[in-house]
Amino acid sequence: MQSEREKAGLVAKVTTKSSITTPRCVGDSAEMQQLHSMIDVIGHRHCTVMILGESGSGKELVARQIHVSSPRAGNPFVAVDCTTLRDTLLESELFGHQKGSFTGADRSTMGFVRAADGGTLFLDEVGELAPQVQAKLLRMIQEREVTPVGSTTPVSVDVRILAATHRDLRQMMLKGEFREDLYYRLNVVTVAVPPLRERRNDIPALAEHFLAELSELYQEPAKSFTEDALEALRSYDWPGNVRELANAIEHAYVLCEQPELTAKDLPQTISTAASPSSVDDGTEFPTLANTERALLMRALRVSKGNQALAARMLNVERHRFYRMLGRHGLQTMIKA
Repeated sequence: MQSEREKAGLVAKVTTKSSITTPRCVGDSAEMQQLHSMIDVIGHRHCTVMILGESGSGKELVARQIHVSSPRAGNPFVAVDCTTLRDTLLESELFGHQKGSFTGADRSTMGFVRAADGGTLFLDEVGELAPQVQAKLLRMIQEREVTPVGSTTPVSVDVRILAATHRDLRQMMLKGEFREDLYYRLNVVTVAVPPLRERRNDIPALAEHFLAELSELYQEPAKSFTEDALEALRSYDWPGNVRELANAIEHAYVLCEQPELTAKDLPQTISTAASPSSVDDGTEFPTLANTERALLMRALRVSKGNQALAARMLNVERHRFYRMLGRHGLQTMIKA
């Protein structure tokens, strides 16, 4: 028999009591110890939390850990990708609708907010919300109620709001791209998730964690890393953060038929990260390719992913810059 939420046709990621596991951000570096402490402090509170961090750094995992640490842990955790709330049905997706309220509405739905009632609503990449959605979200937070499309009767909701973004909401607010009143409603307590390059000591533990997960997934004997593989992982700059690391480990695991994963099993951009050249006096130098790649990534970060600006910063003709990005596999480097 279908549950009420299944009948509602929701597509958000919903975690309920029966499916709860205890998420934990892997790592014992000073940065992660500080993050764990902050999560423990705010977990049992009811305050709204803004989670800041680069794409792929683990913002949703932090949100789930806050939820599991809270008194709401036995109730739903609903994760909503705000980048998808851009079409004409966005109000219906958030707040639900009544049957027959518009063409194609052949059944009533609850919407993401009501699906999270009693639990936690996680708004991922909240900086991508269109202005009209920002206004409706603000009203929901203020009134703690929603009015489904096609209805005139508001419905009370009890949700804890966790929001996340990789964008600078303060700058967006100053430019008129993000509502000031909504900014201050969401930015009550701020949690910053450090990028992977700033906690390199955690990379071996994370790599082992992903390797163990893959062994369990494929029901195969556990594998391990050679020292050259770990050195390559530590040396790489990880523009895609933890998500990129997980993908790199899966790449190596799938292609390697041996019990030990070596640097050669990793994606080429990573396997060459720990391959310095040396001269006769024993002095080690980074390769030209690695130096070029590091400059490209630095320019992209400083320019916040604006490739045209990054090319000008490096005084490189744009088409040549694009070829350089392709050579180093950086065409899809996510905007910071």
